[in-house]
Amino acid sequence: MPKEEHIKYLMTNEQDISWGIVTTTVGYQDIPARTVYPSHKHPIRYLFSSEKGRILNEYQLVYITSGQGIFTSTHQPSTHIQAGDLFLLFPGEWHTYYPDFQTGWYEYWIGFTGNDIDLKVKAHFFTCNSPIIKAGLDSELVKLFQLAVYTAKQQRPGFQQILAGIISLLLGFSYSKLRIDTLGGTKFLKQIDKAKVLMYEHVENSLSGEQIAENIGMSYSSFRRFFKQYTGFTPTQYILELKINRSKELLTNTEYSCQEIAFELGFNTPSHFNMVFLKKTGITPHQYRVKTQGRTIHQTLYNKEK
Repeated sequence: MPKEEHIKYLMTNEQDISWGIVTTTVGYQDIPARTVYPSHKHPIRYLFSSEKGRILNEYQLVYITSGQGIFTSTHQPSTHIQAGDLFLLFPGEWHTYYPDFQTGWYEYWIGFTGNDIDLKVKAHFFTCNSPIIKAGLDSELVKLFQLAVYTAKQQRPGFQQILAGIISLLLGFSYSKLRIDTLGGTKFLKQIDKAKVLMYEHVENSLSGEQIAENIGMSYSSFRRFFKQYTGFTPTQYILELKINRSKELLTNTEYSCQEIAFELGFNTPSHFNMVFLKKTGITPHQYRVKTQGRTIHQTLYNKEK
């Protein structure tokens, strides 16, 4: 049975590098059962023995959509890989991976380098200790890899920048999955989402944290803990952020006075609203209004006519 494969290795220039992320390789391969792996069509710098492994000088995201196999790296013991798994290869990190001889697998990959990904790794969004991402079989993820392959094949002006955007989406998707797994999966995700909707819909009359917890069927202590883990905010902080965002809308799009907006959003006094807004934005509500609403269309036209 012949292999289905498309392998592309790309050149980059200084302008591409200055964008922040450049793609070095992208492709897919269908490795049937009882087939030698990896393909000998790869350039020398990418060839490796699955027994000896290799070290790359770039990052690669590899997505397995069928079959199963093994992944091992310096920081990751030999681990079973199955359809729906993504794994991230790091520059300078020894690794090896290969499909089960009895099943083969279908793989997509994209390789990249650049300051943007280096900064994300430095900030610990991604680490060598957690290279495997349980993404699941996701048609949107497959479409992103297929779009990357198509873009690399066409190589129209700006193709590296398009590929950089695709990589950013893939990394964002991967980080989201890692975060969800770190937080124990999606067990409480629906309840937290419901809480966020309640907060948004009641931003004017501010339900208490206890009321929200009761509404979503959680104890307040559990709700507060999980809400902070999922969003990075305590419930009180999140509600306050919603109030400030809502006040910005009212300041820009209505003629309500600052005092009316303060009471509309449940602040104790206008001075309290003024203090909180200043702390969050660096300017007063009045200054924000002047900045966003100060020049009307008529004023702009009048100035142009002069």
